[in-house]
Amino acid sequence: MFLARIRAQLPDLHRAEYKLGCFLLDFPGDLASYDAQELARLCGVSKATVSRFVRRLGFENYDAARRAAREERQQANRQISVRPRPAVGSADISDSVREEIDNLIWTYEQVDAEELESLADAVLSARRVWLVGFRLCRVFADYLQAQLVQVAPTCASIPQPGVSLGEHVAEIGPEDLVICVALGSREGRIEALLDELRRSRVPVALIADGSDVPAAGVRWQFRCRTERSEVQECHAAVLSLCSQIGGRATQRAGAIARSRLRRIDEVNARLGEV
Repeated sequence: MFLARIRAQLPDLHRAEYKLGCFLLDFPGDLASYDAQELARLCGVSKATVSRFVRRLGFENYDAARRAAREERQQANRQISVRPRPAVGSADISDSVREEIDNLIWTYEQVDAEELESLADAVLSARRVWLVGFRLCRVFADYLQAQLVQVAPTCASIPQPGVSLGEHVAEIGPEDLVICVALGSREGRIEALLDELRRSRVPVALIADGSDVPAAGVRWQFRCRTERSEVQECHAAVLSLCSQIGGRATQRAGAIARSRLRRIDEVNARLGEV
């Protein structure tokens, strides 16, 4: 698999090749769409870097890699197009909601309540809480930030636009807490990030989906099932778990949280915010 080769090689790539690999993981169709010169220009690397990159992946030349990327994309499109899509009706909605409920039940059967409480305590005691999510997972990292900001006002969702991940990670230390949302097969950037945080002895919580394997060195790991019979996955369990983390942290903050929430409400009233 073309993308699987990139994920496997990503942690060992040099800086320019790493940049190219991350670009292709974020936009997997682009290698099939552009020639080597165009791709190099889009990524801000040299054409020689593109050539070295495809050889490192095991392809004879750029055209061979391009064919592999195109075939993989076509295969993925075929799998989506042949999947049955039932007509929308009340029965279909009930079935869809039932799948969400099943996912929630499965997820919370895997969750240890003491682990949730322990993570809530870590949120409150950390110097700073960092919330990490790439691509779709960034949505859940932002949602979790909204849940936690009232009790952990210095929490930050990263990476921010225009700032490299390294600029953030260089500021993270053992007294901080990182909560990482990584659904699906963990890509090279996530594995490289977890390795870096492990070396720095940073406590990490990982929210993954039900199919992912446990990550070494992660202090808290929660598995959310996202299965659905339709094309798109169901993320109800992910959002629910984020809400649980935020709710428990607020609950354990007690009077401090209530005082801060009261001040926020007073300021919002003066500012005319709802």
